[in-house]
Amino acid sequence: MRRYLRVVVLCLACGFCSLLYAFSQLAVSLEEGAGGGGGKPQAAVASWLAGGGRGAVRGTGGAGPAAHPGGSGRYSLKIQPVEKMHLAVVACGERLEETMTMLKSAIIFSMKPLQFHIFAEDQLHQSFKDRLDRWSFLQTFNYTLYPITFPSENAAEWKKLFKPCASQRLFLPLILKEVDSLLYVDTDVLFLRPVDDIWSLLKKFNSTQIAAMAPEHEEPRIGWYNRFARHPYYGKTGVNSGVMLMNMTRMRRKYFKNDMTTVRLQWGDILMPLLKKYKLNITWGDQDLLNIMFFHNPESLFVFPCHWNYRPDHCIYGSNCQEAEEEGIFILHGNRGVYHDDKQPAFRAVYEALRNCSFEDDNIHSLLKPLELELQKTVHTYCGKIYKIFIKQLAKSVRDRYARSPKEK
Repeated sequence: MRRYLRVVVLCLACGFCSLLYAFSQLAVSLEEGAGGGGGKPQAAVASWLAGGGRGAVRGTGGAGPAAHPGGSGRYSLKIQPVEKMHLAVVACGERLEETMTMLKSAIIFSMKPLQFHIFAEDQLHQSFKDRLDRWSFLQTFNYTLYPITFPSENAAEWKKLFKPCASQRLFLPLILKEVDSLLYVDTDVLFLRPVDDIWSLLKKFNSTQIAAMAPEHEEPRIGWYNRFARHPYYGKTGVNSGVMLMNMTRMRRKYFKNDMTTVRLQWGDILMPLLKKYKLNITWGDQDLLNIMFFHNPESLFVFPCHWNYRPDHCIYGSNCQEAEEEGIFILHGNRGVYHDDKQPAFRAVYEALRNCSFEDDNIHSLLKPLELELQKTVHTYCGKIYKIFIKQLAKSVRDRYARSPKEK
């Protein structure tokens, strides 16, 4: 009797297993039927490259249709979407060439695809479009052109703050509502290593941090804010907003402490009250307003080292950026117009080298030696005495570019 029961149990178990196998095969066949035809696959690296590069005025650049990875085989490869790095710049007046050189430096060394958000005066739009469309063969970036836009009721007041259009950056979280994170840079910035590297700092933000900037000064004895400011500012020497990394989703959600009311205000509500209170006390416009905001909300700022925003102040009176001395300059910021005069020839030499460089591999590879020779001519200046920090990271970026496979460039 026991033997008979064992046989029955064994037969039932085999039948159950067979039933499970049949159901699993049915599920696979149904999945193939849904996925092998005209579904909506996620964008892949190859599909993005196939259609990237072109942009449209007031519209996102066209990314080509994604190639479906499915085929006649039983299994299909699921390809993850490629993360785009969003880079914003504001250009007014005679800033076209400077902006194009900045964008070129971003494109040359970066690995992930780039999405440019270019805010410019209307008369510059066609020039930007013509120049950027010539680079469409690279298939490594998209761009969108936007008009300069301020709140209508206070547009004139915002536009004349500090420099024309400079305060546009304050409104980026409100204009680019669909963008989660963004790197804003001034037009006079040059990337000497991939944008990917500063973009990766977003992952180092803690739960309260919404933005990242570098200190305005490393040496308090030559600091501006700690000696002259007539308003609150962040930290010991303030922060510089020429390179600003933002988690804009967090910025839009946050309620900011302030010295105007006991009620915390969101980003879109705090800007005009701040300007009204401090407009007679600020010198550097929107940067001063950002300093005031983060003075009251210090937990919200991630401070990155000076070699991510290296300016003439870091060497004009002697070297005072230790990180640049050790690792080289990551991002060069030629404020005070130093790319266009002879006051700081080391900065100008780097700018001219990248401005004249084309995208051909041989041209990029060969820019280092002539640049080093030009920098050696600047040793009569304080910045020129430490010229090697200007090419240390640039040389590494060139080597890394050539170490990557052709598909990764």
